Amino acid sequence: MKKKVLIVSYYWPPAGGPGVQRWLKFVKYLPQFDIEPIVVIPENATYPIVDNEWDETKESSPELIRVPIFEPNQIFKFFSRKKANQLSAGMLSANPGLFEKTLLYLRGNLFIPDARKYWKNKVVKTIEAYLKNNPEIDTLITTGPPHSVHLIGLALKNKTSLRWIADFRDPWTTISYHRYLRLSKRSKQKHKKLEEQVLNSCDDLIVTSPKTKSNFEKITNKPIHLITNGYDFDSPKLKPNPKVFKMSYVGSLLRDRNPLLLWEVLSDLINENKDFNACFELHFYGKQANNFKEIIAHYKLDSIVHFQGYVPHQEAIELMSSSQVLLLIEINSEQTSEIIPGKLFEYLGVNRPVLALGPENWSAGELITALKAGTYFSYSQKDELKAYLIEAFNQFKNNTLDLALNKSEQFHRKKLTQDLATIIVNNAVHI
Repeated sequence: MKKKVLIVSYYWPPAGGPGVQRWLKFVKYLPQFDIEPIVVIPENATYPIVDNEWDETKESSPELIRVPIFEPNQIFKFFSRKKANQLSAGMLSANPGLFEKTLLYLRGNLFIPDARKYWKNKVVKTIEAYLKNNPEIDTLITTGPPHSVHLIGLALKNKTSLRWIADFRDPWTTISYHRYLRLSKRSKQKHKKLEEQVLNSCDDLIVTSPKTKSNFEKITNKPIHLITNGYDFDSPKLKPNPKVFKMSYVGSLLRDRNPLLLWEVLSDLINENKDFNACFELHFYGKQANNFKEIIAHYKLDSIVHFQGYVPHQEAIELMSSSQVLLLIEINSEQTSEIIPGKLFEYLGVNRPVLALGPENWSAGELITALKAGTYFSYSQKDELKAYLIEAFNQFKNNTLDLALNKSEQFHRKKLTQDLATIIVNNAVHI
């Protein structure tokens, strides 16, 4: 008989972006390890990114419990749909006006930990009623962000005998965007208090980065397990165009995810090397903050840098595989050094070398180096970056650029789900 578990997730199809993929894939593979997932999701969520190609029935057919949700973002859209969507997706303006500053203040100080917090009471009541008819269920999993989902777990932990596992796809109080929310001292303290309550009340924690694990160990003695994100596809058979040195970035390009040294290096190269100018293309797939086209124009890179907008997931995989090099960028700050973007594992899955630009001691960069999956530079290594691009371009011209990296099976979603299943049946995974 399969063990049943309740999973509460805000993100679910038709939501797009990496937030939906982690648990959609876990739910796909859990039945293979004798675990039956029942997933609690919002009925009428206002997702910042929608990908209609996601179809949970193709992945699996779990029992879904849909609970209506009220989101203040629905009110904000009445005044400015564009600004509300930008804030919801993390796309902050380079020079925010009064309306955007007001939204940020309200988001940061009235909606703690986030604007989805009003979903909590309805979900708690729904799960309590469900447990009365399904008393054999003894395990609850919450996944955030939004971290208000963990407050559902906290409430049910106080009301029931459920074993509670809290999955943190991103950190909480150390996340980089907190500095833009115009938080008051009292609001910061409230975030920290809620974080401490969650970390010390759950039975187990799951994190996606070694540094998040280390930071949480300073707050709680609860068991903390590392399960990274991953990929769930066979490597596409597409080959890059041999006449175009194509580098691609797939994902959101936030305002401060701005690699000035890359723009400077590319500007130098297109002026110094006619072949590079004629053959090199840098493509960005995903949402971009509104300051990037202006930045590209300033560096006179319009001829080689192309912004394509958001593309469905399967198309993104194919576009990755048609590239010679895949670009990974992170904001240059201590707070972001613990982040390992989910896209990295899909980069590994398509067997293409990765060029990573990020902060000092970046967990993602260290992983790339350890796996020999590409090259990692900090933002102080302009000369080294330029030398790398020159060498990679010369290898491209000579048809010697290595495009066939060995992907690591440890990051396949099925293997990661096996690790999760081990935690669920109460045998800890030690990493």
